Amino acid sequence: MLSIIVGLVLLMALAYLGWSIIWVAPLAAGVVALMSGLDVFDTYTGTYMDGLVGFVKSWFPIFLLGAIFGKLMEETGAAKAVAHKVTQLIGKKRAILGVLIASALLTYGGVSLFVVVFAVYPIALELFREANITRKLLVPTFALGAFTFTMTSMPGTPQIQNLIPMDYYNTTPTAGPVIGIVTTLIMAVGGYFWLAYREKKLSAKGDRFTEPNKSAATEKKEEEEKVPNWLLSLVPLMVVVVLLNIVKLEPIYALILGVLSIMLINIKDYKKFVFSINDGAKGSVMAILNTSAAVGFGAVIAVVPAFDNITEWLLNVSDNPLVAQSLAVQIMAVITGSASGGMGIALSTLGDTFYSLSQTTGISPEVFHRMAAVASGASILPNNGALLTLIAVTGLTHRETYKDVFVVAFLIPTIAVIAGIIMGGMGLV
Repeated sequence: MLSIIVGLVLLMALAYLGWSIIWVAPLAAGVVALMSGLDVFDTYTGTYMDGLVGFVKSWFPIFLLGAIFGKLMEETGAAKAVAHKVTQLIGKKRAILGVLIASALLTYGGVSLFVVVFAVYPIALELFREANITRKLLVPTFALGAFTFTMTSMPGTPQIQNLIPMDYYNTTPTAGPVIGIVTTLIMAVGGYFWLAYREKKLSAKGDRFTEPNKSAATEKKEEEEKVPNWLLSLVPLMVVVVLLNIVKLEPIYALILGVLSIMLINIKDYKKFVFSINDGAKGSVMAILNTSAAVGFGAVIAVVPAFDNITEWLLNVSDNPLVAQSLAVQIMAVITGSASGGMGIALSTLGDTFYSLSQTTGISPEVFHRMAAVASGASILPNNGALLTLIAVTGLTHRETYKDVFVVAFLIPTIAVIAGIIMGGMGLV
């Protein structure tokens, strides 16, 4: 137990200090293995690398195509065109709201969190530039829009965190609608007000937008570069969303067609294509390595002998099974750095037990479903894989962004979990 705690604290502390997760994660995993009596070399070359490589194998095509898609949107001016239109519609002062809505719509539409980050980032960058808002708020805004309520609490969301509980509780994606709507409002409204407050506070201190690259800051005095038509610029995003959610095409094919649509629409800018594709490909490698390094650490944690003791303790932590389940899912998600991974481990070991309790306690399986999903998202600590990807893509650091991420993606979602448990105990579904 101590080895797990020490390893997790070490990983989060060093990540927060800005040390690369690519070497910090195996270091922390080595500490866990050493303190647990496991063979360090075998654990690293076997368990750790299996976890890391398994994630790369599953997700690299998405990371690669998503990064290229985002880079092409940026370099062709398509992102800027959409950003300008959004700015006109909601006003420059509401750039945070614009990014929040864009991220939330795509996530609720079924677009992978990783794809949302790559696709919306260039648009978000333009919106924040237009509004002169510090880039430090980009990460928490993305985290709120894509990693919280649309991923876990909104009834019907097609994200995997809302689909996993169905197999254990014989439920549907719309399970627990009342609890889902209330917890969604807590996260969305509470998070937005916090970000709006922080934007005012940082602006008052003179903390404004800065260019991602100092070299790029040789202010391309945007001599009102001609940007493509905003409606045409929306087409690639719509292509990806429609193909994923209506046509039910595989994400890889949807992204390929999205990339091709950008190139066809902006064929006059063909000279920019090779640069954009090369740059996007380079960025995708760093992003996926950051995430998979953390996944490898979670794989080591799962084989530590004391890991089984955690599940036993969680079952006995409260007489209310909703408390036990929510804690189990949240703690596993924190340890593994993955909402879906943590929920998968928690429900695969305790799901049958909680389903039996739903039959004997009178608490609807739908409530267990919704609370498992909501609790999985209340877990964004510095070692979270999706957050590490976001940090890598935006070029920011934990030190610059994590305080606000903690509030909107951990603290407020945890409040939502507590509210959901109370409602579930009152018989609301």
